[in-house]
Parts: sequence; structure tokens; C-alpha cells
Amino acid sequence: MASSLQSTTVLQSSEPVHISVQELIKCQKITVPQCYILSDQEYPKLLDGIQSTTIPTIDMKSLVSQEDKESELKKLHATCKEWGMFQLVNHGVNSTLMEKMKHEIQEFYKLPIEEKMKYKIKTGDVEGYGTVTRSEGKLDWGDRFFMITNPTHRRKQHLLPELPSSLRNNLESYLLELQELGRKLLGMIGEALKMELKEMEDMFEDGIQAVRMTYYPPCPQPELVMGLTPHSDATGITILNQVNGVNGLQIKKDGVWIPVSFLPDSLVVNLGDVLEIMSNGMYRSIEHRATVNSEKERISIAFFINPKFEAEIGPSTSLINPENPPLFKRIRMEDYFNGLFSFKLNGKTYLEKMRSQNGDTN
Repeated sequence: MASSLQSTTVLQSSEPVHISVQELIKCQKITVPQCYILSDQEYPKLLDGIQSTTIPTIDMKSLVSQEDKESELKKLHATCKEWGMFQLVNHGVNSTLMEKMKHEIQEFYKLPIEEKMKYKIKTGDVEGYGTVTRSEGKLDWGDRFFMITNPTHRRKQHLLPELPSSLRNNLESYLLELQELGRKLLGMIGEALKMELKEMEDMFEDGIQAVRMTYYPPCPQPELVMGLTPHSDATGITILNQVNGVNGLQIKKDGVWIPVSFLPDSLVVNLGDVLEIMSNGMYRSIEHRATVNSEKERISIAFFINPKFEAEIGPSTSLINPENPPLFKRIRMEDYFNGLFSFKLNGKTYLEKMRSQNGDTN
């Protein structure tokens, strides 16, 4: 009981939280601590009768095929406009490597808490193992390991380089494959938008990339908590791998929260705020959240792809004309990135800060 009370006290801190939800649920007959419980305003409930939906599928093999490319590009364009998210099949990421990553992440979260705490989030930082406050001291129901992985000189030396060797080596291989996949996807998205290829390449070449490995433990009262706060990703694109196949992702479409399910072995790609800005609002970033359940753990690994720090983000010059004036400000990626990490997740409010007003786009 003493350790449970101590955990609760630590969890209510406004600093980065280093205690683990995974450890918390080891207490028998746990009562969900108040710091995790959502207020009525925070929890936008599903409408009655809403069933899970399967989001559109894009076939990577067709996108790179001379015969099928044109029709698949049209489908990609329509999907990015309507959904801002798709599941990618025939993506080419090595299936054996994906299985290894599943095993490695599961093994990492089985490590004693003392081992995982070697990578804890440091005060004033966002990288590392743990969780952070959502708002007003409230916490999401999940443990995560977040770190910047590219450019390599921005890597924190106490994080990826110090991971257990098997996890580190497989993660490095996985990151290389997703880098290449992301490069191809961004090229196709730029082509669908009719952007100049060089503009997309210059923005994202050796850009900021990050990875987040998240563990959502079962919760005895899942309706009271949130695995991940509703938000849109402030990225170019995000590539999500639902590691153990347990659903929990929900998207907000036409003002309604919808649970989504995915094909086995697919990767989930969602457009971030940066692409909404670059497309001048033609494509939409998708607001999403993660829920938990009472029986099964959920594990995911998300790979975030952003422009390089030196780039200036704003509506693509290829798309701007007198009939299509810029809807967003221009800002250096470094300034955008710094603002992101000082901003609490809250729907698409960070993107709204980027909107131009009265024609001011500087």
C-alpha cells in the first residue's frame, strides 16, 4: 500500500513523470489515481452505435508500378484530402525485421523498472522513457520512450546508443527502412499535390526524425482514462506500426470519434500539420487519440518525419497563386519545433497558431 501511495504522489507532480503505469497496475485491486481520470470536458465520447471502420488502403507496390501508378496516385490524392490517413500495404519493410521489432519492444517493457529508468526523461526535456503531464497535472495512461533519431548528431548519447544491443541494432535497421519508405512516400505525396519534386526533397532531406515506442497497459476502468490525448501530429508524416495488433486508435472525422481497425502487417500513415501547411489546406492532418481496454496491453511504435531544422515551412510556392492565396504563415522549422514542445497537446490548436491573419504570412 505504501508503494502505491508513493506512486500516486509522484504521478501528481507537474514535472516529467518517471514512474511507470506498467508498475502501477502491478498493485492488486488498483483504483485508478485521480491524476489519470478525465474530466467530462476532456472526454469526447463516441456517439451511440458508431462502429469501427477500416480506413482506406494504399498499395505501395502500385504507387511505384508504371502500369498502376496513375490510378493509385489519384486514390492517394483523394485519401489525403478526405481522410488524412491511410493504411499502407505492400510497403516493402522487411517482415522478419518487423517481427524482431515486436519482440524487442515487448522485451524492453519487460525489463525491471530500474533498468528502464536509466533512460528516464530529464527535467526540462521531452526525450527518454516515462510520460509527461497532459494538462493541469493530468496524465495519459501509457508509458513511452521518445527520442530524436535524425540527424544523427542530435541523438542523445544516453538514449539510443545505450539501449540493449539487440534492440539497438534492430531499431537502427528499422529506422533505415522507414527512412527510405518515408522518402518515397513524400515524393509520391508531392507528386499527387503537383508540387515541384525538388521543393519536397529540399525540405525533408536529412530532416528531423523521431521515434516513439509506447506501451498502453490494461486499465481496470478504461472508460475513465485516455491512452493518448486527442491531437494532430505536428509532423510531415507519421508512420505507425501497431506492434502487437491490438486496436485502440480513434480518429475524429466530420466531428465524430470513430474507432479504426487495420489490416494485419499494414503500416498506418497519417498526415501531420506540416503537410497541411505545405498543401495550403488541400490535405488535412487528422486528429486522433488512443484508448485502452481492461484486458489487453497495446504496443505501438511511431516514426515521425519532419523537414530539416534549417527549412522554412509554409504553403508550397508551387500551389500559391492569386486564386489560391497562402492560408498559413511561414516559419523556420527550428522555431516551429521549439514551439511544439512548449505546447500542450490539444486537438489542432497548434496548427491554428500557424494560420495567417489579415494576409500576414511572415
